Amino acid sequence: MTVPALNSAVKSLLTRAGVETPAGDTLEILCAVLHCSRTELILRNDDLPEEMTKKALAMARRRISGEPIQYILGSWSFMGRDYRVGEGVLIPRDDTEVVVTEALRLSENTPDPVIVDLCAGSGIIAVTLAKELPNATVYAVEKSDAAFSYLTENIALNQANIRAIHADLRDCFNDFADGTLDMIVSNPPYIRSDEIADLQKEVQYEPRLALDGGEDGYDFYKMILSLWTPKLKNGGSIAFEIGEGQFDAIADMLRTAGYTDINGTPDIQGITRAVTAEKNRLL
Repeated sequence: MTVPALNSAVKSLLTRAGVETPAGDTLEILCAVLHCSRTELILRNDDLPEEMTKKALAMARRRISGEPIQYILGSWSFMGRDYRVGEGVLIPRDDTEVVVTEALRLSENTPDPVIVDLCAGSGIIAVTLAKELPNATVYAVEKSDAAFSYLTENIALNQANIRAIHADLRDCFNDFADGTLDMIVSNPPYIRSDEIADLQKEVQYEPRLALDGGEDGYDFYKMILSLWTPKLKNGGSIAFEIGEGQFDAIADMLRTAGYTDINGTPDIQGITRAVTAEKNRLL
């Protein structure tokens, strides 16, 4: 089968199955199988070995079953860097870019910031901060065995200077002395438990541990603010990723915990996705 014929066949399969982005997913699959860029793919008209055709069609069938394209490919890009991903770790999403951008902004005037990324997952936040802030000391805390494996792999892949900690954030906070952190950043689980079953099929493949924020979706924010706030310096910053419609409740939690200068920042869809705040300098 020629490259154009395989392109057409895969796209047709995905389209008939109702896959949301058949053209884009087809390009991702073919580029992965052929080890080429999208531009190179468009220029190719050669016949392919049968094993390549079978591999592409097998990947298409996995996509039709609902498996996320990121898991099928085994890697995904975030803010210009590649990350290994697969079953057991949250998929990198563009939504998180605004959280990282805000964290970088808040750190730009701190000469040697000490930063901890809680619920670090694949490491996209920690790695980006470590690479963009070469003088920073960055810690990444992750509980899940599977996610921690991807975290350490991605730290090595991107040659990032990060201290990875395999622990529950409820157990390791006392490893840090009070008043030593310049920033806490986190994309914690924030979906309500009773909403998990209604999520789209692709999201059902992702680990519940990385999605389930408890009965009201706020369990992890409460834990972080309670256990980790003392670890921040007075005047230190916190940056959270949040779900749609959660800003007001989390802003109230931050105020109660002694934070000021609370701000929400929208993602590319206009949804308030990041909330940042400063620990009261007088505490």
